[in-house]
Amino acid sequence: MDIRDLFHITLPVIQAPMAGSQNHQLAAAVSEAGGLGSIPAGMLNAETLDAELTAIAALTGKPYNLNFFCHLTPTEDATRNQAWLALLEPYLHEQGIDAGSIPTGATRKPFDAAMAEVLERHRPAVVSFHFGLPEPELLQRVKATGAKILSSATTLEEGRWLQAQGVDAVIAQGLEAGGHRGMFLSGDIDSQIGTFALLPQLAGTLDVPVIAAGGIADAAGVAAAKALGAAGVQVGTAYLLCDESRTSPLHRQALQSSAAEHTVLTTLFSGRPARGIVNRLMRELGPRPGAVPAFPLAGNAIASLRSKAEPAGIDHFSPLWAGQNVSGCQAIPAAQLTRALATGWQG
Repeated sequence: MDIRDLFHITLPVIQAPMAGSQNHQLAAAVSEAGGLGSIPAGMLNAETLDAELTAIAALTGKPYNLNFFCHLTPTEDATRNQAWLALLEPYLHEQGIDAGSIPTGATRKPFDAAMAEVLERHRPAVVSFHFGLPEPELLQRVKATGAKILSSATTLEEGRWLQAQGVDAVIAQGLEAGGHRGMFLSGDIDSQIGTFALLPQLAGTLDVPVIAAGGIADAAGVAAAKALGAAGVQVGTAYLLCDESRTSPLHRQALQSSAAEHTVLTTLFSGRPARGIVNRLMRELGPRPGAVPAFPLAGNAIASLRSKAEPAGIDHFSPLWAGQNVSGCQAIPAAQLTRALATGWQG
């Protein structure tokens, strides 16, 4: 079974959820074209999520995917936070920011009962999770709506675990993918492998469909994923320049520059490994220094730096999320890109 049958769509292409770079408009455009658009909920609360789902319902009646993070919210570590602020002190001073003014607390919340209530009202066709799955009671509430359940696996072990929990399909997130790694059974970066190494392992082992993600930017990549056993593909980076995306001007500029040729996994912007274009902060501090607070607590100080620098056209402190293959990024309608990607499935 490929994902067209599973999700009742006509093109085997999922637009990856990309918090901060899109809203319902991109998701609706992809769904209307026959793919599966995705709405990221990792930075929303119940009220803003309800508004997003009301808005997409006004644009399309076709299936879409709603994506949540399901991390554990950490306890504040005062010692580590002090070390983090000390590491950032030269930049805070440069931008005229008093460290005492930086807010505390989690900037992203995991899927919870309030979100489940919104989901139950709107009943999206597909619900996906990053960083594993929510607690069983919450997961059962999602399943009770009739939604198909997806989650990302970055290793064969994670894929087996997800299948045992009853997901309907597994996303094989290769090392090339932009944004946050979905890793959840281990924090070992060395366990992470490329899409076309991970995909055949998962497809050859699991009984559920496996969706390829990471480094797929054109029809040729889609065809390669199909040949290696994928039931469909998930594409993110290639959509970042589309007309309906909300990618910031600084991010768009970076994607179209030679800087986009160099991406790394960094914890600097959130506390979890995520792939982005190398900028000043990564170069000067290293991509994964030891002082970074646990996810998502690092985001508070970074947000303060961004709020000062970005209006001045400075991207030194901005998470410029991108995968290793930006060749498919085009300033075109999302529907056009979706159809072009799907031609690789037909070939």
